[in-house]
Amino acid sequence: MPRQRSSAGKAAIRRFWLAMHLYLGLTLGAIIAVTGLSGSLLVFYNELDTWLNPALSVDRTTSHRLDYEAVFQALRRAEPNRPHGWRLEIPDAPNQAITARYYRPAETAARGFAPLLVSVDPYSGDIVANRFWGEFAMTWLYDLHYSLLLGKSGKIAMAVVGGLLLISLASGVYLWWPPRHKLINALTLKAHGSPARLNYDLHKLAGIYGLIVLLVLTLTGIALEIPDYVNPLINTLSPPRAAPNPYSDTTRRASGRISLDQALAVAGQRYPDARPCWIETPRDADGSYRINFRQPWEPSRRFPKTNVWIDQYSGAILAIDDPSTFAAGDTLLTWLHPLHSGEALGLSGRLLVLISGLACPLLFVTGMLHWQRKRRVQAINRSAKTAKPFPR
Repeated sequence: MPRQRSSAGKAAIRRFWLAMHLYLGLTLGAIIAVTGLSGSLLVFYNELDTWLNPALSVDRTTSHRLDYEAVFQALRRAEPNRPHGWRLEIPDAPNQAITARYYRPAETAARGFAPLLVSVDPYSGDIVANRFWGEFAMTWLYDLHYSLLLGKSGKIAMAVVGGLLLISLASGVYLWWPPRHKLINALTLKAHGSPARLNYDLHKLAGIYGLIVLLVLTLTGIALEIPDYVNPLINTLSPPRAAPNPYSDTTRRASGRISLDQALAVAGQRYPDARPCWIETPRDADGSYRINFRQPWEPSRRFPKTNVWIDQYSGAILAIDDPSTFAAGDTLLTWLHPLHSGEALGLSGRLLVLISGLACPLLFVTGMLHWQRKRRVQAINRSAKTAKPFPR
C-alpha cells in the first residue's frame, strides 16, 4: 500500500510539472523564440550592420588615415548643433568607418536610450552614415531583444519572462530525467524513428544539450534587464567602487583644448599594451576626456572597463578605473555582458551563444507540434470512447 501511495504521489508531481511546462511554453514560447532568434543575430551585431550598410566598410586602406581630432572636426562640421560630447568607437579593422555616438539628441529625448550615430570615413573625413538608434535594422533588433520595443516596462517584462524560463527549463529537466540505465538512450537522437518521435527527440535534446548555456544566458539576461534590482544584490559580495567623475581645471581654459590624439597618447602611456576602444570627448567646459581601453585579459572586447580620464586643457591624468583592482561584486558585473554575448570566450563563445539562441525557436516549434499531436490523439480517443456501437 505505501508503494502505491508513493507511485501515485510521483505521478501527481509529474502531472504538475508537465502542466507547468506546457502552459509556460504555450504562453511564453513565442516571446522566448523571438528573444532567442534576435539574440543569435545580435551576436554578430557589427558584422551584420556592416553587411546591411556597405558604406560602413571603406576601401581606403592604402591612403593616409586621418587622426582622431580630424575625425572629430568632421563630426562637428556635419552636426554643428550638437554642443556636447561625442563618443567615438575605434574599430578593430582598418577598413571600417569610425562611428560616433551623440547621447540624448533632442529629436529622440523622449525615447530613453536613442543616441545619434554618425559614421565617418577615417581616410577622407566624409560622413558615410547618419542614423538614430532604433531607426535601422540592428538597433531595432536590439530593442526588440532587450525590451520588446516597450521601453522600461518591456525590460521588466523580459526579466519576468527570464524568471519563468528558468522554471520552464527546470521542469523540462525533471520531465526528461531518465533512470540511470536509460541515460545513453535519452541522450540519443532516433534519426530513423517516426516523424513524431524525431520531433520529440529534437525537443528534449535541444533543451538538454543547450541547458547550461541557456541557464547562463537567462541569468545574465535578467541581471542586465533590471540592474537597479540586481546590482545591489551583487554588491553585497563587496562594497561597490565609487565611479570617477573628474572635472578639468577651467583656470587653464585660455590655453585651449588638447586634441583627441594628445589625450589618447597620454592615456596610452599608462596602458601601453592595451587596445583603445572608445574616445569620449568633453561634454562641456569643465568636462574631461575619457579614454576606454581593453587590457588583454578583459572578458569584453567591445565594452571593456579600463578607463582613463584626461584634463582637456592640461593633459593631466585625472582618474583611472582599472578592473584589475575591482572587488568581487564589480568584477562579477563586468562579466555579465561578455558572458551574455559570448565574447568572453572569443569566437567559439559567440558561436555557442548563436546556436543556443537558435535552440529557442526550435524548442517552441517542436513543443507546439508535440502538443498539437497529443491533442489530436486525445480527440481521436475521446471520439472512439463516445461513439455508439454499430447496430447489428
